[in-house]
Amino acid sequence: MAHTQPQLDTSPPVSDEIRQTTCYMCACRCGINVHMKTDEDGQKKVAYIEGNRDHPVNKGVLCAKGSAGIMQHNAPSRLRAPMKRVGPRGSGKFEEISWDEALDIAAGWLEPIREDNPEKLAFFTGRDQSQSFTSFWAQNFGTCNYAAHGGFCSVNMATAGIYTMGGAFWEFGQPDWDHTKLFMLFGVAEDHDSNPIKMGIGKIKARGARVIGVNPIRSGYNAVADDWVGITPGTDGLFILALVHVLMKAGKIDLEYLSQFTNAPVLVNQYPDSPDYGLFLRDDHGAPLVINRTTGKLAPFDMHGVRPDLGGSFELNGNTHVSVFQLMAQRYLSDDYAPEAVAERCGIPAKRIRAIAAELARVAFDEAFELDQEWTDFRGETHKTMKGRPVAMHSMRGVSAHANGFQTCRALHVLQILLGTVEAPGGFRFKPPYPKPVEAHPAPHCRVTPNKPLDGPHLGFVHGPEHLALKTDGSPARIDKAFTWENPMSSHGLMHMVISNAHAGDPYKIDTLFMYMANMSWNSSMNTRGVMEMLTDTDDNGDYVIPRIIYSDAYSSEMVAYADLILPDTTYLERHDCISLLDRPICEADGAADAIRWPVVEPDRDVRGFQTVLVQLANKMKLPGFTHEDGTAKWQDYADYIVNHERKPGIGPLAGFRGEDGSKVGRGEVNPEQLNKYIENGGFFVEHIPAEASYFKPWNMAYQDWAVNLGLFDSPQPYLFQLYVEPLRKFQLAAEGHGERQPPEHLRNRIKETMDPLPIWYETDQQGNDGFTVNALTQRPMAMYHSWGTQNAWLRQIHGRNPLYVPTKLMRENNLSDGDWARVTSPHGEITVPVMEMAALNENTVWTWNAIGKRKGAWALEENAPEATKGFLLNHLIHELLPPKGDGLRWANSDPITGQAAWFDLKVKIEKAAAPQDLSESQPAVEPQTSPVGTGPKDLTWKVGK
Repeated sequence: MAHTQPQLDTSPPVSDEIRQTTCYMCACRCGINVHMKTDEDGQKKVAYIEGNRDHPVNKGVLCAKGSAGIMQHNAPSRLRAPMKRVGPRGSGKFEEISWDEALDIAAGWLEPIREDNPEKLAFFTGRDQSQSFTSFWAQNFGTCNYAAHGGFCSVNMATAGIYTMGGAFWEFGQPDWDHTKLFMLFGVAEDHDSNPIKMGIGKIKARGARVIGVNPIRSGYNAVADDWVGITPGTDGLFILALVHVLMKAGKIDLEYLSQFTNAPVLVNQYPDSPDYGLFLRDDHGAPLVINRTTGKLAPFDMHGVRPDLGGSFELNGNTHVSVFQLMAQRYLSDDYAPEAVAERCGIPAKRIRAIAAELARVAFDEAFELDQEWTDFRGETHKTMKGRPVAMHSMRGVSAHANGFQTCRALHVLQILLGTVEAPGGFRFKPPYPKPVEAHPAPHCRVTPNKPLDGPHLGFVHGPEHLALKTDGSPARIDKAFTWENPMSSHGLMHMVISNAHAGDPYKIDTLFMYMANMSWNSSMNTRGVMEMLTDTDDNGDYVIPRIIYSDAYSSEMVAYADLILPDTTYLERHDCISLLDRPICEADGAADAIRWPVVEPDRDVRGFQTVLVQLANKMKLPGFTHEDGTAKWQDYADYIVNHERKPGIGPLAGFRGEDGSKVGRGEVNPEQLNKYIENGGFFVEHIPAEASYFKPWNMAYQDWAVNLGLFDSPQPYLFQLYVEPLRKFQLAAEGHGERQPPEHLRNRIKETMDPLPIWYETDQQGNDGFTVNALTQRPMAMYHSWGTQNAWLRQIHGRNPLYVPTKLMRENNLSDGDWARVTSPHGEITVPVMEMAALNENTVWTWNAIGKRKGAWALEENAPEATKGFLLNHLIHELLPPKGDGLRWANSDPITGQAAWFDLKVKIEKAAAPQDLSESQPAVEPQTSPVGTGPKDLTWKVGK
């Protein structure tokens, strides 16, 4: 009898239907195909998630996080209904209520604040991706106290980039993956932009390009780098300026690029007794002046036919004015920046610094190339080709989260500009709506009036002391002290200081703290234990020092227990979201793109998307901006807002499918079917940039005209890159005694020393760190994103616990072996944790994964879950304030220019410790929380259909 092979279906149907939307498992915002199957109950449910091959961001690639979105959507920790607190704050005891009651409570707390003093509401959002909308809500409520997570994430990178070159890394721009031959990364978080970077690195390495990774830790992207530079944390700026020194001394800089496209030739007043000392020489129209090489005379920088002189100087009324380039040469050619002078502090041999500089120069200049593409610049000059310099750089939070991070990021941008690589083929390219000059952004506003909207946008970019958010008596207008003399350029606010300042009543007390997706009682705060105590602290009358807390989240996070009112959010597959050109779009360098999320499944719980809840609250309180003059609502929910809101005539949150028939792009009338058009198109929209506009965007009139037509600008906005940032000099002048607005005496020297208009490097404030000599860092793993991923049943199998990684040298010095326990102390606290040896690590740095450790009872995890026992946080060692200086003042542990949280300035001491009595538990062991959703099932399985 013949053997018969079994008949197997090797390609069973994955799903009954595919619904396309946008991932939310990290900030990449990739396109995904959500496969739906009909379950036994007849309901369509999520069966499988894969990448969308047509999507401009990921082109079908999807990482572990994205695929695991199915488990995020079905997480046992999902909140199920609105709740009000019925036990002491922090106890986790709640009572489920209806949405009507929840909105009544919220409005009952908020309306009296708005009628009396709107600043008593502090409204701050975490990893919110609808900040243009949440800021619009806060502005119409009338509070000045609004910001998002940027102040404790990467404001230094964004702000330094915008002040220097009109954009920065990550969402603002990307390497020219098609032409780059040398790619250099500085401190890039592995969970950010992961699919595009992985795809890009794969592309450039396939054609033989070189990758240099600068990071104290060799993991992730640095693990595949051809050259790893294990720098000492906090010294990146010094290393970068040493590269600048070597390049300038060797003459390996792009002089033509500098003279045409930057303020290197702009003249600067050099008369010390002048009130304009250090400011630009300008014409009667305010245009900065240069010396025209052709005529030897003064000329505005943008005059047709001008040939700016990099070495220009000019005498006016006895005052000498010299070019920015001369000031740069005076500073950076100094031996103070020579590799030999910085090597020991950076942990990089001088010979290696010189070799890296030589490689940058070799690739930028010896391997320069030209694209056969004509273009016309803003002075009216036509260029027959586009000159490429194939060196690209990328950076993120690693260099940013230091108290010298702003100037370090500025230095990195200046390094790129000196090589002529920004917006040149092969270099760094902006993504729409960038580039745009700092002047195109609003200044911050803070004027609070009862029952009225705020006088303008909360956040923005200051151009001098006149834009600081100060009250008439000089005190801070905002609860976080953003835009004050303490941190003048804090463009994203200081979310990490809100709870501490509110608790201290400094600068004033608040009534209600309203937060969204911000795990401030755990991994998103410095001084974790202290913040928990602040949230539950009572005054002499027994009342909470922070009277009311409203919190919105989709999951039972550590922060939920500290709320008085819970407004439960949906998962990302159950709501509308708008990834807008007004906010944080998904653009690529070759095109403007935006996207939506939409409810591919309906919630099976009594939850609502947070943005819709804000619309409903606004309607209930009849907030201006959200209601017509007769009090009727303009929008019923967030989807209604997305389609029908216009910031200005013809321009709304989404750029695609505008006009009554959906045929218009960027500018156009409201299209009632706009969301359906996006859904039909895979959840996104792309408008490609014309070839002649692809590069040199800040100066390319084809791009400027394209951007105007799209609605990014109302008129062309060409500008110069700012190697010398004049607003910084204006603050220095004030500190030197000039002008009407003067800083307090205790800040004068700090302003003069740190707010230099040319990039500098300075030691961060190590007051109180005697004896604490080891650097301590956290990184986010590629498979996790903030704290959400460590509840995910699939991702937990990749990272279920986190040891402290210790370099070989420190392991030997402390007689440590893998699995031993170490006591790690800082001036603020102590932890006892398991260690693991890592050779590819800066020899004086320890580190761990961020946010793996969980508090018992949170996230519906079992009490003995590894994340809640072996997992731990470095946050217990960090404080939002610097150690006391004996002057009675509260000095924030932040960058003195932007206020960014200086997470990575942490210094510790490490020593071998006996294992805790309970061998399974890291210390400190925070007492368990009571979770309103209980504990999830022991075995979490998920299968839809047959």
